[in-house]
Amino acid sequence: MKTGSAGRGAGVLVSLAFFVPLAVLAGAMLGPVSIGPAQWLEVVFNPFGESMESSVFWEIRLPRVVLAALVGASLALAGAGVQGIFRNPLADPGLIGVSAGASVGAVVCFAAGWQSALGGWALPAMAFGGGLGAVGLLRLFHAGHEGAGASGLILSGIALNAMLGSVLGFALFSASDSALRSITFWTLGSCGGANWAQNLVLAVFFVAGAVLLARNARALDALQLGEAQAAHLGIATGRVRGEVIVACALLTGAATAFAGMIGFIGLVAPHIARLLAGGLHKMVLPVSVGIGAVLLVGADLGARTLVAPAELSVGILTAAAGGPFFLWLLRRRAAE
Repeated sequence: MKTGSAGRGAGVLVSLAFFVPLAVLAGAMLGPVSIGPAQWLEVVFNPFGESMESSVFWEIRLPRVVLAALVGASLALAGAGVQGIFRNPLADPGLIGVSAGASVGAVVCFAAGWQSALGGWALPAMAFGGGLGAVGLLRLFHAGHEGAGASGLILSGIALNAMLGSVLGFALFSASDSALRSITFWTLGSCGGANWAQNLVLAVFFVAGAVLLARNARALDALQLGEAQAAHLGIATGRVRGEVIVACALLTGAATAFAGMIGFIGLVAPHIARLLAGGLHKMVLPVSVGIGAVLLVGADLGARTLVAPAELSVGILTAAAGGPFFLWLLRRRAAE
């Protein structure tokens, strides 16, 4: 049975190895400024070309599409990790407070006017710092109650999200009208304004989070049997939870810092991965990465083209598609 599941997962991975680059290339080629098939080879293989199409491809679209792929992969990987430690396919990275903490950091940055005063890196730095700070508070709340296991961690996350929600509400109350408009657009999510420096930073955090989760893949499989059973198998459940939470904080915090609030990718992609590749985390994790990248690249393409020349926030599309999927998931679990 495990051999068949592993073989199925390997087949899915091979397919994703083809579809992810294809999705990235399609996302970079398609848009309001069309790049025809006859121009593809010239544009792709001549990055220093002086044509408008070459500039659009290399300086605007490709950095944006790569950012979308990295953000989608990061959120999906974090979702797979959170669902693994909570043993619940309905969990998502927001459950541990990272998204709320990043929102607080971003809103404070907008409300205080630091984005315009300190430059373009102020916003992602504040959002990332807020996300990591939230995880630090979560660990502090949960300290001394490790025996409560995943349920205690969930309750700590609920309390933390409530507290951060009150801070967020006060910051919104204190913000100016112009700051409120900026905050609204940020909370809806966008991959616009991407550049290669941002992509490099996000890639570093993605690799760090992926390495932490990969080293705990077998432990996550054992946790699906229950915490007591995993402990009997020699798994240090507290250490595993701690490392997975840190990995998810790095992944979600960095993704939210550069793209804003984008929902449902962390919920939907890991569940699709389990449907396609089985339940072993050595397959669920990499398959989630590919699915998350394809989903967000597709959503970003839709955001750029559906109402061109205007642009939708990518979070609108992920919520529009993810909401019905979440309802179907609830009905499916109720029927089991």
